[in-house]
Amino acid sequence: MTDFRNDWMWSEACEVLVRAERMHREFFRPIRTAARVPAWEPPVDVLETDRDVLVFFALPGVDPDRVEAVIEDGTLLVAGLRVLPPELQTATIHRLELPQGRFEKRVRLPAGRYANVRRSMANGCLLITLEKGTFRG
Repeated sequence: MTDFRNDWMWSEACEVLVRAERMHREFFRPIRTAARVPAWEPPVDVLETDRDVLVFFALPGVDPDRVEAVIEDGTLLVAGLRVLPPELQTATIHRLELPQGRFEKRVRLPAGRYANVRRSMANGCLLITLEKGTFRG
């Protein structure tokens, strides 16, 4: 019975490691745009409260002034650019995991009307806060 328990635990541990590696590879999944320009998609979280829809985009090292955010047909489109800081452009790179260049992400929003759209940066994330609008008949 002890061998079965150890084999089962080892199997579960290996499966968790495989899933973690897959998630690591998918964290910043490269994509290709229609123009064939290399791009990447940041991961996103969408949360909803009674009053707001909160959309977090993981964008460490991205200048918020280089990020565009628009709502089109119930979809939030966020696009921008991550570039190496000037002091690192001539540095010897030993490891570079954060993607550089143009990024774009489209996120389908929960149905509804939104007012008072706010944007801020917090802990390396772009936070888009969409206040739920009230419906008047």
